[in-house]
Amino acid sequence: MELVAGQALGIIGPSGSGKTTLVKAMTGIMPVLRGAVRLDGADLPQWPEAELGRYTGYLPQDVSLMDATIAENIARFAEHLDMTAIVAAALAAGVHEMIVKMPDGYQTRLGAGGIALSGGQRQRIALARALYGDPFLVVLDEPNSNLDTEGEAALTEAVAKVRARGGIVVVIAHRPTALAAVNMVAVVQGGRLTAFGPKDDIIGPKPVPQPAADRPAADRPATDRPAAAEPQPMVLQPAHRVTA
Repeated sequence: MELVAGQALGIIGPSGSGKTTLVKAMTGIMPVLRGAVRLDGADLPQWPEAELGRYTGYLPQDVSLMDATIAENIARFAEHLDMTAIVAAALAAGVHEMIVKMPDGYQTRLGAGGIALSGGQRQRIALARALYGDPFLVVLDEPNSNLDTEGEAALTEAVAKVRARGGIVVVIAHRPTALAAVNMVAVVQGGRLTAFGPKDDIIGPKPVPQPAADRPAADRPATDRPAAAEPQPMVLQPAHRVTA
């Protein structure tokens, strides 16, 4: 499976199928037991951690914010708070207006775990954190699980903007609205990649159902098909090469 600059991949599949494990491997959080994840042709372990963190943004399924200011959380506790970059990330996540309406704006303290915010507000600030510094690879694990209609629209716009600047986005989705701005889809079932390709090919209009015995092998449900081939390495290939 290969992604190039300007693409966005939606990963779908049943609960417990391995979607979160896959994206944790893609970001280097979990080791890869088989195959490899490559960024700009280099295996992830070849990248210094500081450089890898600089070029990747990650929004986990379970959002965790620290007992600090909104600005510090968005900036990932950078030694120097660059307010221009912090505000740019908040604007990209569609959360700037919400922040400035708070009593202390970007200096509002969140409390342990971000307890001062609703689930949707925490998720949107965590999205801004993932977008901080315009990372090349942005990985979002169920980013709209707590979002309202306004938040989902902001998420779709954020994904589109990352693609427009030549980045790559990977989105795990249970709700189809999270796939609005992606152009590629992968299906994960039972810990295996069972389908990968353009979104219209994977989740486009469905044909009229036919009895399983009458269907071509390629159209049968995954459970009726022969075992999938050995999974191939995930390759993330930017348009330019970043040298650490």
